[in-house]
Amino acid sequence: MSDKLKARVHVMLKDGVLDPQGEAVRHALGTLGFAGVQGVRQGKVIELDLDAADRATAEAEVRAMCEKLLANTVIEKYTVEIA
Repeated sequence: MSDKLKARVHVMLKDGVLDPQGEAVRHALGTLGFAGVQGVRQGKVIELDLDAADRATAEAEVRAMCEKLLANTVIEKYTVEIA
């Protein structure tokens, strides 16, 4: 029997990788008067609805998805939450 589970994947650039989108956001915030923002890192959140045998299987499948498609593991890191 499979369970209906939700997965949330957070993908961010690894530390040390330049983030031009984050820098553009930081600059725009400064232009809008938010001078105290010293750095911005931009990422993405991916939500998945899953049919899985159990939480461990779901997490393993989502990690495989990240390694193959959802994250560029050369420059990005990811975390997985299963609910």
